[in-house]
Order: sequence, then structure tokens, then C-alpha cells
Amino acid sequence: MLKGFAITPPVIGRISIGRVVEKNGRRLPEKDDQFTITTQVQNREGWMLHPLNESLRRASTGKLRAIPVRFLFNDPDLNLRAEYSLFDRESGRPVCVGNGEMCRRAGDAGIEELPCPSPDGCAFGRTGNCKPYGRLNVTIGDEDELGSFIFRTTSYNSIRTLAARLHYFSAVSGNLLACLPLELRLRGKSTTQSYRSAIYYVDIGVRSGSTLEAAIAEARELDARRRTAGFDQAALDTAARAGFGNGAFEDSIEDGAAVVDEFYPAQPEGGSSTAVTDTMTERPSLKDRLEQRAALLGGAAA
Repeated sequence: MLKGFAITPPVIGRISIGRVVEKNGRRLPEKDDQFTITTQVQNREGWMLHPLNESLRRASTGKLRAIPVRFLFNDPDLNLRAEYSLFDRESGRPVCVGNGEMCRRAGDAGIEELPCPSPDGCAFGRTGNCKPYGRLNVTIGDEDELGSFIFRTTSYNSIRTLAARLHYFSAVSGNLLACLPLELRLRGKSTTQSYRSAIYYVDIGVRSGSTLEAAIAEARELDARRRTAGFDQAALDTAARAGFGNGAFEDSIEDGAAVVDEFYPAQPEGGSSTAVTDTMTERPSLKDRLEQRAALLGGAAA
């Protein structure tokens, strides 16, 4: 195995809740209110749709807001990896990755391990647009049981919710997370920062029409069948853990370039960067905020 080269789960497709569009010569993230499943191939219009995108959309009889999934690993932290991350916008190379305590930072002297005070308390992170960045691997269907679809996000809401759900489902199932029949769900909420506009984040739940008790019973049956067949889930988790730990950074330059394009857009002159797809709606202009305020005052007066 090549040292310094992270071995990550094989990826056969992507899951997103937005896309990157070109406006006035700049590539910017555009939010959406549904999932899109794509291949790993791009053309001039963007990422090419995966066949599962259309089949699941037909089954949902509307917008794709739930995807039936399973997870590769029983360990929640192998399915979802989240760190504070900073990328070089030009090369797509990871520059600094930390967990709030320690970080690995690429410099002229190589990879250094330094204290990580989180982006709010780090001068280096603030100047480079450091933010939480999560990667979730899931399996969809039975065509490739060890191939995964990856969902990338810089949303606090998505990362926090996904981490909690994964640990909860692992606990209540007796560490049978990889056998549970679950689904990704798109949820909406409004906050003061979004000015009452809906923002969307990703959650995990039991599949529609089922219950947690039924899902756990199915997980136990699947675990028993796998054990009988010789499937070693513990060894798979161990192999994945070793693969992740083999490199300083999980993302390659190729992956990083796509991440920068979608989640770390270049800042326009004299202004802040555009909001990320599933993190926040774009901040309204001063004119829009004044109009919203006037409308609220007018409604109160009526």
C-alpha cells in the first residue's frame, strides 16, 4: 500500500442538493430543494445524471426528497468524516484539516501538526475560508454492495444531524448500522440568518412505511445471513479505518478541485463569497432587506 495516500471507499456516483452554474463569467453554487444523483462524469452542462436519479424520481412521484440507502460500515465515524477544512482555490489541494483540537497543515516544510482552535478562533482559517466539511458514503441498491455514492457538504445542519443520527441508529441497533434499511431525507427550516427563506439539510430516518422496530429486526436477519455466508463486517471496518489513516488528507487534488468549485467559490471583488448550496441561502441585498422590513411593518400596522 502506498504510504501517504488515503484509501477511501470506492465511489460510483454523487449525491447533491444543488449544482454549480456560471453567472457573469463566474462559477457559483445554486441551491435546490431536492436530491440529484449523478455519475462522476461531467460535460458542459455539469455532472451527468446517474440512471438511479430517474428511477428513484419516478418512484417518488415528484421531487426526489428521500433516497433508500444502507451504510458500508458499522462504525458511524467511517461512514461520515467531518473536519474543519481549508483548500487552495487554485490547485484544489487540501491545505489544512483539523478537528477543533489538532490540525494537519501543508507548508513549505511539509505536513505539520498544529493546534486547531476551530475557524472562529484561527487567523489562518479566517483568511483562507476554513469551514466544516463532511463526506458521507452510502450504498444505493444492490448492484455494487461495496461501491458507494458520496454526499459532500459544508452545512452545519447536515453534518450535525447526520452525525447524531448515525450514532443513535448504531446504538439502538446493537452496532448493526451497516445492516439497517434507512433513507436519506431532505428537510427544510428557516432561521434568522436565512431571513425566513427555507434552507435545506440532510437527515437520516427509517424508510417510509416502516418502523424502527421493523428496521432493527430486518438488520438482525441480514446480519445473521451475512455471518452464515462468511461476510466479516468487523474486518471491513478495520480495513477502512486503516485506509483512511494511510494519508494526511482524505481528498485528492482531483476531488479537491470539484469541492472548491462547489463549496469554496472565489470571492467577488469587494464582497464575500456566495453562500454554499445546502448551508445557507444567499444573503439578501440591503434593498431586499429594507423591503422585507417595510412589508413586515406594514403587515403589523394593518
